[in-house]
Amino acid sequence: MQKVHFPYRAATHLNLLHVVSESGSWERHGLDVDYDYQVKKDEAHDLVASGQIEFVGGNHVSTYGRRARGDNWVYVGQSVNVVRTKLVVRPDSGINGVADLRSKKIGIRGIHPGLNDWLFLKQHGLDADRDQLELVKKVDGLENLEAATQIEGPDKNATSKRAPLWHWVRDGKVDGALLTAPSHLFALEGGLKVIDVDPLPMIWFTTISSNLTFVQKNPDIVKKLLLGMIDGIHFFKTQPEKSIDIIMRRYTKEGQLNRYQAAYIYNTLKDDLEPALYPNLTAIQNVFEEAKRTDKDAAKINPLELWDLHHIREIDDSGYVRELYEGAPVKRDFDPEQQAERLHNEQAITQAVKKCGHLAGIDCGCE
Repeated sequence: MQKVHFPYRAATHLNLLHVVSESGSWERHGLDVDYDYQVKKDEAHDLVASGQIEFVGGNHVSTYGRRARGDNWVYVGQSVNVVRTKLVVRPDSGINGVADLRSKKIGIRGIHPGLNDWLFLKQHGLDADRDQLELVKKVDGLENLEAATQIEGPDKNATSKRAPLWHWVRDGKVDGALLTAPSHLFALEGGLKVIDVDPLPMIWFTTISSNLTFVQKNPDIVKKLLLGMIDGIHFFKTQPEKSIDIIMRRYTKEGQLNRYQAAYIYNTLKDDLEPALYPNLTAIQNVFEEAKRTDKDAAKINPLELWDLHHIREIDDSGYVRELYEGAPVKRDFDPEQQAERLHNEQAITQAVKKCGHLAGIDCGCE
């Protein structure tokens, strides 16, 4: 068994990675993958370049400017090509949609999540750079506001304490926030109003990243990790009860999930996970817009320079993915039928969880 390191950049990746690991997918391909720890942006660049770690599950924005300055970072696969947030506001705010956010204060957190909010709002006619609304960055563990012009900078004063951003909405420090699951689920449970908004095509979540020199010298290890991810995604999509159990039991970074919350996270991820690990071109273009905003050197390169997709192309061309899904058409992100199915499932997920905590339609043997 060959040991490799695959730390994550954001803890939400664990909703997938715990399932991949517990499914045994990497082990079947001869890998012992150390994935359950976090690395920061600059740390990830240094550790990958030095060979201390082989892969990273992320670093989506800083890489393009660094590529222009000679960095050897490379992406070899992508798990999710769309970010789904919901707008969280106070029930008495009078806010019923994105258009109502003009001149409001919107709470953001983190580098990439904050940039996603900036881009999403700009694409919906609200440009923070033109003072059409204010983005306010939350620094973990501190009770102060940081201007939105700082969203590309590190949280230098951050502590390990991670108070929920929705608390800022609840307490009136900001008017709203765009949150992913499970944060917006906790906000709903806390009495806040949760509003559906459009998805944003985006390179985020678990991107299989590495160093080009390592990838060129170790194609067998790269292929094994990718095959393990592909197998793990297949397990995730086809084993709902087991996957939900793993998420509920293992993902505790934002609090203990109940069965409904774990099922909701599963339902959202299941539909968006890319079976063959291909990136989406619109998602690449959007993340490149964020890269150019934070680093002017990013504009000097073609964003596709960072993507080496020949490994997943070889796997896909071999018929491996089609055989996994038994010849059935593989649904991709933004497939209209898939999106309609996802919305239907999201609306029905509460009813789909039986009193015993298992999904309706599953013969669980519970009374």
